[in-house]
Amino acid sequence: MVTAPEFSLLLPVYAGDDPSFLRLAFESTVDKQTLRPTEAVIVQDGPVPEALAAELARIERESPVPVRIVRLPQNGGLTTALNAGLDACAYPVVARMDADDVSAPGRFAAQWELMSQGFDLVGTGMVEFETDPDKVSAARIPPTGQDRIREHARTHNPFNHPTMMYRVAALDAVGRYQPFGKMEDYWLGVRIIASGARVENITEPLVKYRVGAGAFARRGGWQEAKTEWALQREMLRIGFITRGEYLRNVVVKGVYRLMPASLKRVLFRRFVGSGLPGDKAAPSQ
Repeated sequence: MVTAPEFSLLLPVYAGDDPSFLRLAFESTVDKQTLRPTEAVIVQDGPVPEALAAELARIERESPVPVRIVRLPQNGGLTTALNAGLDACAYPVVARMDADDVSAPGRFAAQWELMSQGFDLVGTGMVEFETDPDKVSAARIPPTGQDRIREHARTHNPFNHPTMMYRVAALDAVGRYQPFGKMEDYWLGVRIIASGARVENITEPLVKYRVGAGAFARRGGWQEAKTEWALQREMLRIGFITRGEYLRNVVVKGVYRLMPASLKRVLFRRFVGSGLPGDKAAPSQ
């Protein structure tokens, strides 16, 4: 007897999210999916404006699948929100989504096909857009295969976080999300790989990722550099990278983080997110 797919959608929301973006994100990830999640868990990370609260109420009322809204009394950040959401999810497999991105209709069907084969984490490629989801720019195509993913993770995040589908048990085994600046997803992925869990990526860009103004400036600065260096120390501590790889990464990534945003954009497009679907695959950041 074949078991029907059952999984939870986990979607965090905070005061800065746009209600119209949230509506588009939810519709693309639930209403228009060829394989819908069994439930949707939305984490409201602290108080939100009236318009956003109204949109959440509409979603809860009109959604074609059951919706559970977890309301946190104050904004605790993405790590806190995601862990609270995982506690609320009723199913052992969870799919991630951000409140301003757009999923392709076949996203979950493609990911579930691999999850049903025993994988513990499955990501996908994604394309970037600024205002119009139909006008995409760079593609972030991740590495595939356990060995290539592990090797890639020594220098770059091998998964596009908003595209992840994973088993809660795999996250429980490594301590779930842990605070790490804006790199909590990279640190999670490294720990999951190091644990021996089965991981895979789908190169097809099944998520459209909204890139706002100032995105490249936010990837830089002393704080980001210090977070990067701290992450490299932890990767060295658990034996995921060698001392030589650690020293190389500290220098190369530190220089990148401290570059002007204009130059960072050029290098990112050239080496990390380059081209459109159908172009030569480029690694994710």
